[in-house]
Amino acid sequence: MGIKRLTRGAIIAALYVGLVYLLLPISFGPVQLRVAEALTVLPILYVEAIPALFVGCLLANILGGLGPWDIFGGSLVTLVAAIVTYRFRNSIIAYLSPVVLNGLLVSLYLTWITEKLPYWATALSISASEAVVVFGLGMPLIHYLRRRFPGDA
Repeated sequence: MGIKRLTRGAIIAALYVGLVYLLLPISFGPVQLRVAEALTVLPILYVEAIPALFVGCLLANILGGLGPWDIFGGSLVTLVAAIVTYRFRNSIIAYLSPVVLNGLLVSLYLTWITEKLPYWATALSISASEAVVVFGLGMPLIHYLRRRFPGDA
């Protein structure tokens, strides 16, 4: 991996952590709006975003206080979603993978660790917030980066 890709990956991870930390009150729980998830579409353009998102999510989830399930489970879901996003980068699946995977999988352990949340309501809530961020911020981000840095993407 070249210095440019390594640097870009570090910036992506730092941005993810910074956005979660800056918006901590709305970044965790069954009703959340994790703005940092807009970055989950970056594997469409940059393969180095895959490990960067994993590391960024891992570090951010340490801040969240939901424990090992969120730290490791949430980070692994992000990793899988990033791989799927990269693999299907020329398809709508690239945008849907973080929405669907976070909605279905993060809600699994959230309902388990809280023991009070209904699974489907949690899954719908997380999916909806993820869709707002991915399609409302992430998709425009990809379009911007493609126009602004055409040789890079």
